[in-house]
Formats: sequence, C-alpha cells, structure tokens
Amino acid sequence: MTLEVDGREVKITNPDRVVFPQTGHTKRDLIAYYQVVAEGALRGVADRPVILKRFVHGTDQAAFFQKRAPSKRPAWIEVVELSYPSGRTADEVVMRDLAHLLWTVNLGCVDLNPHPVRAGDLDHPDELRIDLDPVPGIEWEQIVRIALVARDVLEEHGLTAWPKTSGSRGFHVYAAIEPRWEFRDVRRAAEAVAREVERRAPGIATSRWWKEERQGVFVDFNQNARDRTVASAYSVRPTGLVSTPLGWDEVEGCRPEEFTMATVPDRYGEAGDPWAGMEQTAGSLEHLLELADAQEPRPAAPKGTGRRVPVMPLIEIARAETRDEAMAGFERWKARHPEAAERLEPADVLVDSMRGSSTNWTRIRVNLQHVPEDERPGQEPLEVDYDPWRGR
Repeated sequence: MTLEVDGREVKITNPDRVVFPQTGHTKRDLIAYYQVVAEGALRGVADRPVILKRFVHGTDQAAFFQKRAPSKRPAWIEVVELSYPSGRTADEVVMRDLAHLLWTVNLGCVDLNPHPVRAGDLDHPDELRIDLDPVPGIEWEQIVRIALVARDVLEEHGLTAWPKTSGSRGFHVYAAIEPRWEFRDVRRAAEAVAREVERRAPGIATSRWWKEERQGVFVDFNQNARDRTVASAYSVRPTGLVSTPLGWDEVEGCRPEEFTMATVPDRYGEAGDPWAGMEQTAGSLEHLLELADAQEPRPAAPKGTGRRVPVMPLIEIARAETRDEAMAGFERWKARHPEAAERLEPADVLVDSMRGSSTNWTRIRVNLQHVPEDERPGQEPLEVDYDPWRGR
C-alpha cells in the first residue's frame, strides 16, 4: 500500500506480514500504532540520526543493525555523516517527520534508536540518558526505587528528570541538557549520577562497569558514549511492549507489561504525552561535573599487565550466533557439573548480547563465586565457539 504522509508518498510493502509472531500483529498494525502516537514518537527522534535495527523476518528472529542508510532510498530521505571512535564514518538516516519514521518501519525497524544529538550539531549531545539495567533476580520494585533515587540526584544538581519504561526489564531516566558539552563530559556527568545513586542505595544500585561485579540494578552511564543509541519514547520493542513515557506520580505503581501496542494508543489519546515540554527544560551539566570532580577516583588498572584480569572466578561457557544455541550449550555444561550448577545464583550466570559487525551474538560466562574453590570446574573448550568476525 502507499500512504500520503507529510506531502510524501511512503510505500509499504507486505503490510499484512506478521512482525510479532507471539501476538499476530502485522506491519500494518505497527504502522497504525506509530500514526496514532506520531507527535510523541517524533518528539524523541525528530532531527536526530538513527541506527536502523531491522527485523526483516519478524521479532522472533535476530535483528541486524544498519548504520548506513540504504543506497536505494527516496530522494527525500535525509542523511548526515557520523564519525565513530573506530575512525569509521556512516551516512545515517535523519528522522525529520512521520514520513521518515514510517519509511524506516517498512524496512523492518520496530523500535527507534536515535543518537542523543541533533543533525545540526553532532558533537554536543542535548540529552543525558540513564539506563537502569537489573541483574537477574531483581524485582521490579527495586528498579522503581532506583529510578526515584536517580530522579533526586538529577534534580538536586539542576536538571529535570523524565521517566519512561524501557519496554524490556529495565527503566530509563532522561534529562534535557544544553548542547554545550562534548560526549566525554556528558558520559562523565552520567557516571557521577551513577556513583551517587550507588552511594545512596548501597547493595541495591551499582555503577560497577564489569558485569560480574554488579549487584542489584546497574546504573548504566555508558549509554552516553558517542557510539551508543537507546530505544526512544513510544518505541515498540521486540517484546511487544512499548517504551512508554510516564509522569513521576505514575512511576511507583506502574507495571511494564501494561504498556503495549494495544494499550498505549488509548492512553495517548486520553492523557496525551507526559514528556511534552521536555525540550524547554534543558539544563546545565556544571553541577554534575563538579560532583564528578569531587568523587573518589576509580582504582587504576595495573600498568603493563595487558588485558584486564577479572577479580571474580569467571569461566566462559559459550559464544553463539543465537541465544538459544548459547543456552543449549549452558544446559550441557550444567549437566556435566550439576553440583556447581546448583550453587549458582541467578546473577552468577552472565548472558551478554554482544554487538557483531551487523547482528548481535550471545556470550555466556559463569561466576563461580558461590562454588567452594576446591569444587570449581576449570575453563573447558567452549560448548559453542562462534566467531562473529570470521571471514572479515
């Protein structure tokens, strides 16, 4: 079908193809959803370059990540050249209007992943983003508690905090900032927030970078690095849930499973967008950067030691192209080492989604900290040994 949007013709191919096998929702349903919440969704992505995260075979299959805009695209699709820390560059799509948004949905994009900069100034972010990422075993109520602490830290340092569900297990807290600071300063300010949240909620929140050292809710400050993107407001996630903006009076009683493609349009029509007016609250990072200067420095890694030596007793189980393959390998490992497996806590099983050249792959490691030292299995050949860079 062809849609007339913003004075453009947007062609939608295979509109009845099922995108969400678990619910039966089609591309047509996804298009209709974004048309309803268009103003709110565009508030999060307008004028920003985006990474295209494409589910070309539906959300039950792995997505592939495309930084560069397709060479075959309508003449009205705008792009801008971004530079990455690797030294590479990419001409990325700039979300200007609903026509641009729906064109990306037709490519297989389900959620929207914008950079925290505007196309007119790619070196100075205008958003600070805090991603609350719980370790396994953490209850939703703990995540909400940490979100409230993060709000307090931001607001005590001169910024207005804006909450939203992530559409997954975590939670997001944003702050609009004046585009005066470079990425390294924004990341340093976000790390200061993370460390202060950890200080106020010890044992529940952590700012520890290494995954095996975390307990509770990781206050992820690295989402403010130059090469990172976060699913934006009103993005439909592969889970079928929606990353939904909230008012702070809703946060304590909210449940993430309540916000879906089916429920959010009605909510939006009745109550509007809680994030309306966010751009008018842009604040300064000066106080957070002063906090960063006042915090104790992290211990430096020993010089001349090469790669980092983990402080926890880690072994690696699998590197696999898919999560299912990795988990099957982990089950085989548990069958060989049942005594050790029984002693593992949920947070001891480290399942990492790793970015490859264009798709994610899965790594599984095990922290043997709860297994007596004389009973710990040693490092063995990997159950699955996938090389995402083979042939490149």
